[in-house]
Amino acid sequence: MKKIVFIIITLLFYLNSYSFSDELNCNEFKKFSVSYMKCKANLIKNKTVSAGKNFIDDTKNYQNKQWSDEKNKLNNLKEKLTEK
Repeated sequence: MKKIVFIIITLLFYLNSYSFSDELNCNEFKKFSVSYMKCKANLIKNKTVSAGKNFIDDTKNYQNKQWSDEKNKLNNLKEKLTEK
């Protein structure tokens, strides 16, 4: 009984992975057709944009972490000066 349940769960996960995939499949076009070239160009563009976005986000997060202490020091100094 446990084996049957395990097999059913495994099959369900296997089938769901294909339904959630977001990748374009360019194999349905002929290799030298315009549609195939457009499909490949879109794949490359999407990967490049996502990699660039990840790099920018990582840089911003790093800068915020590194400079947060200095910003706090400046804010404290401003508060002290405005109080006087």
